Amino acid sequence: MSLLPTIPVALTIAGSDSGGGAGIQADLKTFTALGVFGTSAITCITAQNPKAVTGITPVSTKLIAAQIRAVMEGFPVAATKTGMLFSAEIILTVSRILRKIDGGPLVVDPVMISTSGTRLLRRDAMEALCHDLLPLAAVITPNLNEAGILAGRKIQSLTDLQDAARLIARKFGTACIAKGGHLEGGKVVDVLCTGDDDITLYTAPRVRTKGTHGTGCTFSAALTAALALGTPLHEAVAIAKQFVTQALKQARPAGRHYPLDI
Repeated sequence: MSLLPTIPVALTIAGSDSGGGAGIQADLKTFTALGVFGTSAITCITAQNPKAVTGITPVSTKLIAAQIRAVMEGFPVAATKTGMLFSAEIILTVSRILRKIDGGPLVVDPVMISTSGTRLLRRDAMEALCHDLLPLAAVITPNLNEAGILAGRKIQSLTDLQDAARLIARKFGTACIAKGGHLEGGKVVDVLCTGDDDITLYTAPRVRTKGTHGTGCTFSAALTAALALGTPLHEAVAIAKQFVTQALKQARPAGRHYPLDI
């Protein structure tokens, strides 16, 4: 019998990024960097690099379900995150399984559109996302555009972002960390609402960089890893924000691109 300490396990249910900067690849690198053993269920295969998504093929829902069950049967999953789910069929499949299996706190990154502008969530999948998956989440991590869609309003200021975080938290009965990276200003402010209008702001200097591909995936993966380690939510958000900020600061060129240094 081993006397070594057990490594916490996290599960990511998301798409594969052939460019390595986002999706499953970013999630697994982040889990490892934060001392968590990463497992995965791939929902879609994409052909992409930081500049463009040139192809998307969804994995069969039967195989997605089999991947999740295999991980859950083989490991004590301490926290789970979802990323790119793409279709209503995939969302419904994932939601049904997560209702039945204890995968720890669920972090939902409501991936809708890529940085390059490609739609990563079909229009007809929004109802399934909002009705079936988001209410299962411990925390939702929308970026500015996603928060605007989920809240049903345009966000142009920090006040708007706070209002959106409140609306989303109330609407889905869960915590929401609305990210302000796309707002103008020398600082990036993210807003956490945990319900009952409890608002916490997380501020960091804006990092001037040539690439931000994968920041959303990396943030939600870092948050998931921190939760898997037993960190309380408020502190876990701070860890995730610091991790992404540092990854942006350390970014080095890989060919013509500047991927995060995870």
